[in-house]
Amino acid sequence: MQAAILAWSDHLAQNRRRSAHTVRAYVATAHRLVAFLTGHWGEAISAERLAKTSAADLRAYLAFRRAEGLGNASAARELSAVRGFLTFSGGEGATPRLKGPRVKKGIPRPISPDEVVSLAEDVAENAAEPWIGARDWAVLLLLYGAGLRIGEAAGLTGAILPLGATLSVTGKRAKTRIVPLLPQVREAIEAYAALCPWPIERSEALFRGAKGGALDPALIRRAVQAARTRLGLSDRTTPHALRHSFATHLLGRGADLRALQELLGHASLSSTQIYTAVDAAHLLDVYRNAHPRA
Repeated sequence: MQAAILAWSDHLAQNRRRSAHTVRAYVATAHRLVAFLTGHWGEAISAERLAKTSAADLRAYLAFRRAEGLGNASAARELSAVRGFLTFSGGEGATPRLKGPRVKKGIPRPISPDEVVSLAEDVAENAAEPWIGARDWAVLLLLYGAGLRIGEAAGLTGAILPLGATLSVTGKRAKTRIVPLLPQVREAIEAYAALCPWPIERSEALFRGAKGGALDPALIRRAVQAARTRLGLSDRTTPHALRHSFATHLLGRGADLRALQELLGHASLSSTQIYTAVDAAHLLDVYRNAHPRA
């Protein structure tokens, strides 16, 4: 099965244009499935045998994974990956019908503009060096001011310099979109570039780590975690929450869904429509808090 898993990995990366993180997760699921079925059936797994996987086999696999602590959302993603692998390996007929666990759809939790600024300022002020503080400030403003994902910001190269009124961003599935740059965001990036002790070549990462390599997004996540603890902010205050806030605040100020979809780089409008629920939730909160009969 190693050859089948490798072929599926190539298919995900090249044909489906999945991110490296998604490919790793899906390939790990395929390895887990094969290892489980080997023990479950008591025999080596071949492509022919894998095509005979039944709904009962998948239920047993999910039960095994749930016993390891998987919640509903993770189990649903696991089942989705398993279905994809079985379909790729044996065709549509190789995937038994099985209803996945019910997942309650939550809505993103944005944070207020004041909290965004306080968070970014705290992260920058507590950085080890001034240029690192300027870097973190610029990254966080990109997330909130332009709606970038943390991986997209870390993936920017020196080719974006000198900056203009817009920025070309490569997102999921290698999809490129154009986002406007607020003057404050542009100034923050330029201030970082002026302070950065490493030469910023066109083909090299724009944002650098302390030793000159490309910035690891985990560093920003840890810095935000420490800052939210110091400021007493919610655990939901993460770098990705800044992107949610970007979308929610634009929608609240009258942006239409199609424009927001383009700015966020969503392949489907249904991914963007979740922010209408956020806006409706805000209106309900205001109504409950203000209406004398609420």
